[in-house]
Amino acid sequence: MLLSVVYLLVRRLLELAVLLGRSEASKEIEILVLRHELTVLRRQVPRARHQRRDQLLLAALSRVLRRSQWAVFAVTPQTLLRWHRDLVSRRWTYPSRRPGRPPTARTIRELVLRLARDNPSWGHRRIQGELIGLGHPVAASTVWEILRRAGVDPAPQRDGPSWRQFLTAQAHGIIACDFLTVETVLLRRLYVLIFVELADRRVHLAGVTAHPTGEWVSQQARNLLLDLEERAASLHYLIRDRDAKYTAAFDAVFAAANIQIITTPPQAPRANAVCERMIGTLRRELLDRILIVNQAQLRRMLHEYLIHYNGHRPHRSLGQRPPNHRGSVPPPGEASIRRTQILGGLANEYHHAA
Repeated sequence: MLLSVVYLLVRRLLELAVLLGRSEASKEIEILVLRHELTVLRRQVPRARHQRRDQLLLAALSRVLRRSQWAVFAVTPQTLLRWHRDLVSRRWTYPSRRPGRPPTARTIRELVLRLARDNPSWGHRRIQGELIGLGHPVAASTVWEILRRAGVDPAPQRDGPSWRQFLTAQAHGIIACDFLTVETVLLRRLYVLIFVELADRRVHLAGVTAHPTGEWVSQQARNLLLDLEERAASLHYLIRDRDAKYTAAFDAVFAAANIQIITTPPQAPRANAVCERMIGTLRRELLDRILIVNQAQLRRMLHEYLIHYNGHRPHRSLGQRPPNHRGSVPPPGEASIRRTQILGGLANEYHHAA
């Protein structure tokens, strides 16, 4: 900006020097021509737009000419005076910062809202303490203001846990059981007893029988605890319905392992929703797609399917991982993908080729 102004002033001085060496007659003629061109331009352009350097030069020249000669300018006298006042104010205006404390960084605001979202029971002072531990010394009033502007209550206990958080926290240490029935080709009814661990959705096939007596059910409970071994110590509750097949001996097996029995209300299958959903999965993906001939075939098919279910089938509640998943996801590569058919082609498993 300064260089352009200096260049314009030098150019005008050179033009003035050339003008002083010309005759008076040629000057008068040139002035008439320029005035006429200015009149033509004013008719074509209602309002001219001046750049900053144009305003500076015209304001400076206006201080040289008398006010009666200001009619030669393409702007009004009020405009020239305003330009000059702007130049004076710019000359004596000192840079100053905006009053008040500086605004909070965007990263800090986002971090405050993230902590409040992830921890509904934290108040603004608890969030402030966490920020200080992360190396962000922010005042408690700043945290309060950020939460208030975002429409979040800064006080503790803003909201309770969501159903997903509540059920996930309660699922550890809970196992549920239920029966499902299967009709064979000869219209003989078979009973299947399954147990489901709520924490990781792992399914255990307890047994298959045509006559589910109380003694048989109690024996399957003992077998389950033996199969679980040390993992049985982490279980605290068993959810079951009020079926008469669950006798006192069945409850005593789990009571001896410090597992409390929780019975669902009458005619309330949703109280045991995990087992009900597992039964629906078994029917949709296996039992409704094959014909069962006898008890041995049913046991074999269920055993093979549950190996696939626990070891390979993804679950949304587990982040699209199978219940028995313990390793890391292999990185995508150029290796080919191999398909393995199970259950005679009813289900497929895909793996990276070795």
